[in-house]
Amino acid sequence: MILTPVDRADLPGLLSGFDAALAAEPLALAVFRRVTAVVPDSDLLTLSTDAGHHAQALELCREFGFGLVDVDPQTYFTWDGAAVATRMEPSVIIHEVGHFQCAAPSRRPVLDFGLGAGPETGRKAEANAVQTVFAADGDFEEGLSSLLGILWEAELGQPAILAFLEQNWLEGGMSLHNLAHFRKVVGLLAAWGLIDAVGRPTRGMRPIEDAEFFRLWRSL
Repeated sequence: MILTPVDRADLPGLLSGFDAALAAEPLALAVFRRVTAVVPDSDLLTLSTDAGHHAQALELCREFGFGLVDVDPQTYFTWDGAAVATRMEPSVIIHEVGHFQCAAPSRRPVLDFGLGAGPETGRKAEANAVQTVFAADGDFEEGLSSLLGILWEAELGQPAILAFLEQNWLEGGMSLHNLAHFRKVVGLLAAWGLIDAVGRPTRGMRPIEDAEFFRLWRSL
């Protein structure tokens, strides 16, 4: 959920400032420009509910071998270890693809990827009971999954900037901390082959388990 809503009139300045701050970082800049390539004309910067976008999201899930469960996750799980709940906005469904690619191999078949119940999951006690990643570690993996999912939206020609805003990538503006976090996430996605040399998402999968992964990201 977005922390500070962005006024449509302020968006061009925010985007141009972030773009300029990444001028010396070719890959990070390419990723940012993919994400921001499609900016809707509407004053309402809310997630798409377009039926065509939803169909694209489901097809992407099928390409990754997901099962599809025609339920509202508020009565179920967002990810049940094998299938995704489909009564969600397209970007939320695509976000689960990002989670699948960024999760440790051993957590891919776990409820909500072992990160604890997501905001859409209704059966929270069951999802939280199998949670094995917590606090800052979970937040960082969430960032990886978020940006990768957003890049899939861009790849499909959807207005990826809406999820970029919703998931608070511009919350810190051009602060050094926010820019460093963006660069770090881009760098790890590239290192694992989850994005290519021009920032497009691939069908790669995170290759390492949690102990090695969390040592790595803390050292960056």
